[in-house]
Amino acid sequence: MRTIPALLNLWFRPLAASQKPVARSFVPMFDLTEIGKAFLILFAVIDVIGGIPMILQVRQQAGVIYPLRATLVSLGIMLVFLFVGEKILGLVGVDVNSFAVAGAFVLFFIALEMILGVKLFKEDHSAPGLPSSDPKVYSIVPLAFPVIAGAGTITTLLSLRAEFHQVNIAAAVVLNMIPVLLVLFLTNRIERLLGRVGLIVLRKAFGIILLAIAVKLFAQNITHLFPHSAQ
Repeated sequence: MRTIPALLNLWFRPLAASQKPVARSFVPMFDLTEIGKAFLILFAVIDVIGGIPMILQVRQQAGVIYPLRATLVSLGIMLVFLFVGEKILGLVGVDVNSFAVAGAFVLFFIALEMILGVKLFKEDHSAPGLPSSDPKVYSIVPLAFPVIAGAGTITTLLSLRAEFHQVNIAAAVVLNMIPVLLVLFLTNRIERLLGRVGLIVLRKAFGIILLAIAVKLFAQNITHLFPHSAQ
């Protein structure tokens, strides 16, 4: 004869067995530390403050720019390369480490441009099949790409995947679009506030930070290309 506790245990055992644990694998786990680090790195690489002279030049040529359009296109480019960039590289037989080393050289020369005040890259500001005087074109090329979402930014996104979770990098990308949008809307006011000298100093400071990032990026990935020499 079963005791009352035993009967209660048998009665409630099927209920306990039928209970399923709450699935947590699909819940994104945000890490504020990773988001903060990725945000600062991307902010230095995008360098929207240092790009104010270029933004002013584009506005002068186009007459008017569309800040929201440029920001959304830049965001789309960054997120696409963040999530499928590695697969795109795989289709052409290039691994992330090789791309990161190549990107380190690009970042290096971009940093030299910012520090030395020289022009090493020549950008094509026209778009095939569209009139070059169309302000909508200028809001995408060269403003969204490559001024905001350029080769350095794309390279950095792919490289950050080796250190941070994708969801945290994506959050950092979205957060970086806030200062980008504000700068595009308030370019003239920021220029008057900082002045020409302030913009130059700020650009050179971000150039030094970007140069350090390029050196670190190169050092971290070059050993993966020559594993035997690193031993």
